[in-house]
Amino acid sequence: MPAYVKFEVPEELSEKAYDAVEKARDTGKLKKGVNEATKAIERGVAKLVVMAQDVEPEEVMMHLPVLCDEKKVPYSYVPSKSELGKAAGLEVPTSTIAITQEGDSKKFIEEIAKKTADLKK
Repeated sequence: MPAYVKFEVPEELSEKAYDAVEKARDTGKLKKGVNEATKAIERGVAKLVVMAQDVEPEEVMMHLPVLCDEKKVPYSYVPSKSELGKAAGLEVPTSTIAITQEGDSKKFIEEIAKKTADLKK
């Protein structure tokens, strides 16, 4: 498990995270990549941050969980950056997605936030 992954995510929760990204892509707004996600978190507009677990080098992701915890932004992990890219409507893999406007993904985001809060305990 990469050093920036703070808790184990069940497969069902990973699927929900992909679904939330897909719904937000179609009906809300996304920020793609580590830099855009970092800005969204710092500006207080991120509703959920989804991070891939297969990112190299790990160091580029290390600050994200810490920043999310500081700003009280829910976050989750998914196994694959290429799947995350697809869910976001990209033709390339992406390490991180920040949902800034939920659109129809609000219910998914609330559920993910609640479950990840339990996993962090």
